[in-house]
Amino acid sequence: MAAYLDNAATTPMRPEAVEAMLPFLGERFGNPSGAHALAREARKALDEAREMVAGCLGAEPGEVVFTGGGTEADNLAVTGAHSARPGGVVYTAVEHHAVLHAAAALGGTVAPVRADGVVDLDRLAGLLAPGITVVSVMLANNEVGTIQPLDRVAALVRDRAPGAVLHTDAVQAFQWLDVATAAAGCDLVAVSGHKFGGPKGVGALVVRAGVALRPIIHGGGQERDRRSGTHNVGGIVAMAAAMRATVAERAEVGRRVGALRDRLADGLLAAVPDSAETGDRRLKIAGNCHLSFAGVEAESLLMLLDAAGVYASAGSACASGAVDPSHVLTAMGMSRLQAAGSLRLSLGRTTSEADVELALATIPPAVARLRAL
Repeated sequence: MAAYLDNAATTPMRPEAVEAMLPFLGERFGNPSGAHALAREARKALDEAREMVAGCLGAEPGEVVFTGGGTEADNLAVTGAHSARPGGVVYTAVEHHAVLHAAAALGGTVAPVRADGVVDLDRLAGLLAPGITVVSVMLANNEVGTIQPLDRVAALVRDRAPGAVLHTDAVQAFQWLDVATAAAGCDLVAVSGHKFGGPKGVGALVVRAGVALRPIIHGGGQERDRRSGTHNVGGIVAMAAAMRATVAERAEVGRRVGALRDRLADGLLAAVPDSAETGDRRLKIAGNCHLSFAGVEAESLLMLLDAAGVYASAGSACASGAVDPSHVLTAMGMSRLQAAGSLRLSLGRTTSEADVELALATIPPAVARLRAL
Protein backbone atom coordinates (compact mmCIF):
# COMPACT_ATOMS: atom_id res chain seq x y z
CA MET A 1 0.00 0.00 0.00
CA ALA A 2 1.36 3.42 -0.95
CA ALA A 3 0.16 7.02 -0.88
CA TYR A 4 1.35 9.23 -3.73
CA LEU A 5 1.32 12.79 -2.40
CA ASP A 6 3.69 14.45 -4.86
CA ASN A 7 1.27 15.56 -7.56
CA ALA A 8 2.90 18.99 -7.77
CA ALA A 9 5.99 17.20 -9.14
CA THR A 10 4.04 15.16 -11.67
CA THR A 11 0.68 13.46 -12.06
CA PRO A 12 -0.31 9.99 -13.31
CA MET A 13 -1.37 10.08 -16.94
CA ARG A 14 -5.08 10.10 -17.49
CA PRO A 15 -6.50 7.09 -19.35
CA GLU A 16 -7.93 9.49 -21.94
CA ALA A 17 -4.45 10.87 -22.60
CA VAL A 18 -2.88 7.41 -22.94
CA GLU A 19 -5.60 6.30 -25.34
CA ALA A 20 -5.20 9.43 -27.45
CA MET A 21 -1.41 9.10 -27.57
CA LEU A 22 -0.96 5.42 -28.43
CA PRO A 23 -1.84 5.53 -32.15
CA PHE A 24 0.84 8.17 -32.72
CA LEU A 25 3.45 5.87 -31.20
CA GLY A 26 2.54 3.25 -33.79
CA GLU A 27 0.88 3.37 -37.17
CA ARG A 28 0.13 7.14 -37.16
CA PHE A 29 3.78 8.16 -37.04
CA GLY A 30 3.78 10.82 -39.78
CA ASN A 31 5.63 14.13 -39.54
CA PRO A 32 3.03 16.92 -39.74
CA SER A 33 5.45 19.12 -41.68
CA GLY A 34 5.30 16.76 -44.68
CA ALA A 35 2.95 16.74 -47.67
CA HIS A 36 1.87 13.12 -48.18
CA ALA A 37 -1.19 11.41 -46.72
CA LEU A 38 0.47 10.14 -43.55
CA ALA A 39 1.86 13.61 -42.85
CA ARG A 40 -1.50 15.24 -43.56
CA GLU A 41 -3.13 12.88 -41.08
CA ALA A 42 -0.64 13.99 -38.42
CA ARG A 43 -1.24 17.65 -39.32
CA LYS A 44 -4.99 17.18 -38.93
CA ALA A 45 -4.50 15.68 -35.46
CA LEU A 46 -2.17 18.54 -34.55
CA ASP A 47 -4.66 21.16 -35.71
CA GLU A 48 -7.50 19.52 -33.78
CA ALA A 49 -5.36 19.40 -30.64
CA ARG A 50 -4.43 23.06 -31.07
CA GLU A 51 -8.09 24.05 -31.23
CA MET A 52 -8.82 22.02 -28.10
CA VAL A 53 -5.92 23.52 -26.14
CA ALA A 54 -6.86 27.02 -27.27
CA GLY A 55 -10.42 26.54 -26.07
CA CYS A 56 -9.25 25.32 -22.66
CA LEU A 57 -6.91 28.29 -22.26
CA GLY A 58 -9.23 31.00 -23.56
CA ALA A 59 -7.11 31.67 -26.63
CA GLU A 60 -7.34 31.54 -30.41
CA PRO A 61 -5.71 28.51 -32.08
CA GLY A 62 -3.11 30.72 -33.75
CA GLU A 63 -2.07 32.03 -30.33
CA VAL A 64 -1.01 28.57 -29.08
CA VAL A 65 2.67 27.64 -29.34
CA PHE A 66 3.52 24.03 -28.50
CA THR A 67 6.73 23.56 -26.51
CA GLY A 68 8.77 20.80 -24.91
CA GLY A 69 7.30 21.56 -21.47
CA GLY A 70 6.64 24.28 -18.92
CA THR A 71 10.28 25.25 -18.46
CA GLU A 72 10.69 25.92 -22.18
CA ALA A 73 7.39 27.79 -22.29
CA ASP A 74 8.48 30.05 -19.43
CA ASN A 75 11.89 30.65 -20.98
CA LEU A 76 10.38 31.42 -24.36
CA ALA A 77 7.96 33.88 -22.76
CA VAL A 78 10.48 35.81 -20.68
CA THR A 79 13.51 35.66 -22.96
CA GLY A 80 11.57 35.83 -26.22
CA ALA A 81 9.51 38.84 -25.18
CA HIS A 82 12.55 40.66 -23.83
CA SER A 83 14.53 39.97 -27.01
CA ALA A 84 11.71 41.39 -29.10
CA ARG A 85 11.44 44.51 -26.96
CA PRO A 86 14.49 45.02 -24.71
CA GLY A 87 13.83 46.81 -21.45
CA GLY A 88 13.34 46.13 -17.77
CA VAL A 89 12.08 42.82 -16.41
CA VAL A 90 10.12 42.49 -13.14
CA TYR A 91 9.30 39.14 -11.54
CA THR A 92 8.18 37.93 -8.13
CA ALA A 93 10.50 36.38 -5.56
CA VAL A 94 8.54 33.12 -5.57
CA GLU A 95 8.63 32.25 -9.26
CA HIS A 96 9.58 28.78 -10.50
CA HIS A 97 13.28 28.50 -11.34
CA ALA A 98 12.38 28.49 -15.05
CA VAL A 99 11.31 32.12 -14.65
CA LEU A 100 13.62 33.02 -11.78
CA HIS A 101 16.82 32.12 -13.63
CA ALA A 102 15.70 33.40 -17.04
CA ALA A 103 14.67 36.77 -15.61
CA ALA A 104 17.77 37.06 -13.43
CA ALA A 105 19.96 36.45 -16.49
CA LEU A 106 18.32 39.48 -18.08
CA GLY A 107 19.08 41.67 -15.06
CA GLY A 108 15.50 41.63 -13.82
CA THR A 109 14.17 43.18 -10.62
CA VAL A 110 12.52 41.08 -7.92
CA ALA A 111 9.11 42.02 -6.54
CA PRO A 112 8.74 40.85 -2.91
CA VAL A 113 5.86 38.86 -1.48
CA ARG A 114 4.00 39.03 1.82
CA ALA A 115 4.28 36.39 4.55
CA ASP A 116 1.35 34.51 2.99
CA GLY A 117 3.15 34.25 -0.35
CA VAL A 118 1.02 36.81 -2.20
CA VAL A 119 2.91 39.45 -4.15
CA ASP A 120 3.11 42.80 -2.38
CA LEU A 121 1.09 44.93 -4.79
CA ASP A 122 2.33 48.22 -3.39
CA ARG A 123 5.95 47.17 -3.79
CA LEU A 124 5.20 45.81 -7.25
CA ALA A 125 3.61 49.10 -8.27
CA GLY A 126 6.75 50.92 -7.18
CA LEU A 127 8.86 48.79 -9.53
CA LEU A 128 6.69 49.35 -12.60
CA ALA A 129 7.55 52.16 -15.00
CA PRO A 130 7.32 52.90 -18.74
CA GLY A 131 10.76 51.33 -19.32
CA ILE A 132 9.60 47.91 -18.11
CA THR A 133 8.83 45.56 -21.01
CA VAL A 134 8.28 42.18 -19.29
CA VAL A 135 6.46 41.37 -16.03
CA SER A 136 6.15 37.79 -14.78
CA VAL A 137 3.80 36.75 -11.98
CA MET A 138 2.88 33.10 -11.58
CA LEU A 139 -0.77 32.15 -11.14
CA ALA A 140 -0.28 29.44 -8.50
CA ASN A 141 2.94 28.64 -6.67
CA ASN A 142 4.49 25.23 -7.22
CA GLU A 143 5.69 24.89 -3.64
CA VAL A 144 3.16 26.46 -1.28
CA GLY A 145 0.18 26.69 -3.64
CA THR A 146 -0.56 30.40 -3.19
CA ILE A 147 -2.80 31.92 -5.87
CA GLN A 148 -1.77 35.37 -7.08
CA PRO A 149 -4.35 38.12 -7.81
CA LEU A 150 -3.59 38.33 -11.52
CA ASP A 151 -6.48 40.67 -12.28
CA ARG A 152 -5.07 43.28 -9.90
CA VAL A 153 -1.55 42.68 -11.19
CA ALA A 154 -2.73 43.17 -14.78
CA ALA A 155 -4.42 46.44 -13.85
CA LEU A 156 -1.21 47.71 -12.24
CA VAL A 157 0.87 46.74 -15.27
CA ARG A 158 -1.49 48.47 -17.70
CA ASP A 159 -1.43 51.61 -15.56
CA ARG A 160 2.24 51.83 -14.55
CA ALA A 161 4.01 50.03 -17.43
CA PRO A 162 1.61 50.20 -20.39
CA GLY A 163 4.23 48.96 -22.84
CA ALA A 164 4.99 45.78 -20.87
CA VAL A 165 3.74 42.29 -21.58
CA LEU A 166 2.44 40.28 -18.63
CA HIS A 167 3.48 36.64 -18.42
CA THR A 168 2.11 34.06 -16.02
CA ASP A 169 3.40 30.60 -15.23
CA ALA A 170 0.13 28.65 -14.96
CA VAL A 171 1.82 25.24 -14.80
CA GLN A 172 0.57 24.42 -11.28
CA ALA A 173 -2.70 26.25 -11.74
CA PHE A 174 -4.36 24.48 -14.64
CA GLN A 175 -5.39 21.38 -12.69
CA TRP A 176 -7.27 23.50 -10.17
CA LEU A 177 -8.20 26.88 -11.65
CA ASP A 178 -10.08 28.16 -14.68
CA VAL A 179 -6.96 29.51 -16.36
CA ALA A 180 -8.96 30.86 -19.30
CA THR A 181 -10.63 33.29 -16.90
CA ALA A 182 -7.92 33.79 -14.29
CA ALA A 183 -5.24 34.60 -16.89
CA ALA A 184 -7.48 36.52 -19.30
CA GLY A 185 -5.52 39.71 -18.65
CA CYS A 186 -2.15 38.11 -19.40
CA ASP A 187 -0.28 38.34 -22.69
CA LEU A 188 1.71 35.11 -22.23
CA VAL A 189 0.43 31.99 -20.42
CA ALA A 190 2.56 28.85 -19.88
CA VAL A 191 1.30 25.33 -19.08
CA SER A 192 2.83 21.84 -18.90
CA GLY A 193 1.07 18.59 -19.81
CA HIS A 194 2.32 16.31 -17.05
CA LYS A 195 0.94 18.51 -14.29
CA PHE A 196 -2.68 17.62 -15.16
CA GLY A 197 -2.60 14.06 -16.42
CA GLY A 198 -0.79 14.49 -19.73
CA PRO A 199 2.64 13.16 -20.71
CA LYS A 200 6.00 14.63 -19.75
CA GLY A 201 7.97 16.59 -22.31
CA VAL A 202 5.15 18.66 -23.80
CA GLY A 203 3.70 22.05 -22.91
CA ALA A 204 2.20 25.15 -24.45
CA LEU A 205 2.57 28.91 -24.39
CA VAL A 206 -0.30 31.24 -25.22
CA VAL A 207 1.04 34.25 -27.10
CA ARG A 208 -1.77 36.78 -27.51
CA ALA A 209 -2.22 38.36 -30.92
CA GLY A 210 0.05 41.35 -31.38
CA VAL A 211 2.60 40.31 -28.74
CA ALA A 212 6.14 40.43 -30.15
CA LEU A 213 8.18 37.31 -29.41
CA ARG A 214 11.55 36.17 -30.75
CA PRO A 215 12.24 32.42 -30.84
CA ILE A 216 14.87 30.84 -28.61
CA ILE A 217 14.98 27.65 -30.73
CA HIS A 218 15.77 28.11 -34.41
CA GLY A 219 15.29 25.64 -37.22
CA GLY A 220 12.52 24.70 -39.60
CA GLY A 221 10.12 27.50 -38.65
CA GLN A 222 7.36 25.43 -37.06
CA GLU A 223 4.80 27.12 -34.81
CA ARG A 224 4.77 30.22 -37.05
CA ASP A 225 8.54 30.48 -36.55
CA ARG A 226 8.07 30.92 -32.80
CA ARG A 227 9.32 27.44 -31.85
CA SER A 228 11.11 25.32 -34.43
CA GLY A 229 11.41 21.55 -34.24
CA THR A 230 9.45 18.49 -35.34
CA HIS A 231 6.18 18.35 -33.44
CA ASN A 232 5.68 15.78 -30.69
CA VAL A 233 2.31 14.86 -32.16
CA GLY A 234 1.53 12.05 -29.73
CA GLY A 235 2.41 14.19 -26.73
CA ILE A 236 0.44 17.17 -28.00
CA VAL A 237 -2.65 15.08 -28.74
CA ALA A 238 -2.40 13.45 -25.31
CA MET A 239 -1.99 16.81 -23.57
CA ALA A 240 -5.07 18.13 -25.35
CA ALA A 241 -7.09 15.09 -24.24
CA ALA A 242 -5.91 15.56 -20.65
CA MET A 243 -6.83 19.24 -20.81
CA ARG A 244 -10.34 18.53 -22.00
CA ALA A 245 -10.89 15.92 -19.27
CA THR A 246 -9.43 18.21 -16.61
CA VAL A 247 -11.74 21.08 -17.54
CA ALA A 248 -14.77 18.78 -17.50
CA GLU A 249 -13.97 17.44 -14.00
CA ARG A 250 -12.16 20.40 -12.46
CA ALA A 251 -14.91 21.72 -10.20
CA GLU A 252 -15.86 18.33 -8.77
CA VAL A 253 -12.24 17.22 -8.33
CA GLY A 254 -11.38 20.51 -6.66
CA ARG A 255 -14.16 20.12 -4.09
CA ARG A 256 -13.29 16.51 -3.31
CA VAL A 257 -9.53 17.04 -3.11
CA GLY A 258 -9.93 20.25 -1.14
CA ALA A 259 -11.83 18.34 1.53
CA LEU A 260 -9.13 15.65 1.61
CA ARG A 261 -6.43 18.32 1.89
CA ASP A 262 -8.22 19.93 4.82
CA ARG A 263 -8.54 16.55 6.54
CA LEU A 264 -4.82 15.91 6.04
CA ALA A 265 -3.64 19.34 7.15
CA ASP A 266 -5.93 19.58 10.17
CA GLY A 267 -5.12 16.02 11.21
CA LEU A 268 -1.37 16.58 11.10
CA LEU A 269 -1.54 19.94 12.86
CA ALA A 270 -3.57 18.31 15.65
CA ALA A 271 -1.36 15.22 15.92
CA VAL A 272 2.10 16.77 15.69
CA PRO A 273 3.14 19.31 18.33
CA ASP A 274 5.14 22.33 17.15
CA SER A 275 3.86 22.06 13.61
CA ALA A 276 2.66 24.95 11.44
CA GLU A 277 0.91 25.46 8.12
CA THR A 278 2.68 27.59 5.53
CA GLY A 279 0.69 30.49 4.15
CA ASP A 280 -3.06 31.02 4.15
CA ARG A 281 -5.05 27.95 3.11
CA ARG A 282 -7.89 30.11 1.84
CA LEU A 283 -5.55 31.56 -0.81
CA LYS A 284 -4.24 28.21 -2.07
CA ILE A 285 -5.05 25.70 -4.77
CA ALA A 286 -7.01 22.72 -3.45
CA GLY A 287 -4.22 20.15 -3.72
CA ASN A 288 -1.54 21.91 -1.69
CA CYS A 289 -0.74 20.96 1.92
CA HIS A 290 2.51 22.58 3.07
CA LEU A 291 3.59 22.19 6.69
CA SER A 292 6.71 22.67 8.79
CA PHE A 293 7.78 20.58 11.78
CA ALA A 294 10.13 22.11 14.37
CA GLY A 295 13.23 20.09 15.22
CA VAL A 296 13.06 17.91 12.11
CA GLU A 297 15.05 17.87 8.88
CA ALA A 298 12.69 17.27 5.97
CA GLU A 299 15.22 15.17 4.05
CA SER A 300 15.40 12.67 6.91
CA LEU A 301 11.63 12.70 7.27
CA LEU A 302 11.20 11.96 3.57
CA MET A 303 13.42 8.89 3.88
CA LEU A 304 11.23 7.48 6.64
CA LEU A 305 8.06 8.28 4.72
CA ASP A 306 9.42 6.71 1.54
CA ALA A 307 10.16 3.49 3.42
CA ALA A 308 6.57 3.51 4.71
CA GLY A 309 5.09 4.08 1.25
CA VAL A 310 4.22 7.78 1.59
CA TYR A 311 5.68 9.73 -1.33
CA ALA A 312 6.07 13.49 -0.83
CA SER A 313 8.69 16.20 -1.25
CA ALA A 314 10.60 18.68 0.88
CA GLY A 315 10.41 22.42 1.01
CA SER A 316 14.13 22.66 0.36
CA ALA A 317 16.33 21.87 -2.60
CA CYS A 318 19.56 19.88 -2.57
CA ALA A 319 22.43 21.22 -4.63
CA SER A 320 26.03 19.97 -4.64
CA GLY A 321 25.40 17.95 -1.50
CA ALA A 322 24.28 20.95 0.56
CA VAL A 323 20.71 21.56 1.59
CA ASP A 324 19.71 25.15 0.94
CA PRO A 325 16.49 26.76 2.11
CA SER A 326 13.79 27.16 -0.51
CA HIS A 327 13.79 30.59 -2.16
CA VAL A 328 10.00 30.57 -1.86
CA LEU A 329 10.03 30.03 1.90
CA THR A 330 12.85 32.53 2.36
CA ALA A 331 10.90 35.14 0.41
CA MET A 332 7.93 34.54 2.71
CA GLY A 333 10.11 35.32 5.73
CA MET A 334 10.58 31.78 7.01
CA SER A 335 13.77 31.13 8.97
CA ARG A 336 16.38 28.72 7.62
CA LEU A 337 15.68 26.30 10.47
CA GLN A 338 11.93 26.34 9.89
CA ALA A 339 12.36 25.96 6.14
CA ALA A 340 14.59 22.92 6.66
CA GLY A 341 11.71 21.16 8.41
CA SER A 342 9.05 21.87 5.80
CA LEU A 343 7.12 19.22 3.90
CA ARG A 344 5.03 19.54 0.72
CA LEU A 345 2.18 17.06 0.47
CA SER A 346 0.48 17.64 -2.86
CA LEU A 347 -2.79 15.88 -3.62
CA GLY A 348 -4.31 15.26 -7.02
CA ARG A 349 -7.16 13.75 -8.99
CA THR A 350 -6.22 10.18 -7.99
CA THR A 351 -5.74 10.92 -4.27
CA SER A 352 -8.04 8.83 -2.09
CA GLU A 353 -9.20 8.80 1.51
CA ALA A 354 -6.93 5.79 2.05
CA ASP A 355 -3.93 7.87 0.94
CA VAL A 356 -4.76 10.55 3.48
CA GLU A 357 -5.29 8.01 6.26
CA LEU A 358 -1.94 6.36 5.53
CA ALA A 359 -0.21 9.74 5.68
CA LEU A 360 -1.95 10.57 8.96
CA ALA A 361 -0.88 7.24 10.42
CA THR A 362 2.71 7.54 9.19
CA ILE A 363 3.86 11.13 9.52
CA PRO A 364 3.29 11.83 13.26
CA PRO A 365 5.31 8.81 14.49
CA ALA A 366 8.02 9.53 11.93
CA VAL A 367 8.35 13.10 13.22
CA ALA A 368 8.42 11.82 16.82
CA ARG A 369 11.13 9.31 15.95
CA LEU A 370 13.35 11.97 14.39
CA ARG A 371 12.83 14.32 17.32
CA ALA A 372 13.80 11.58 19.73
CA LEU A 373 17.09 11.15 17.89
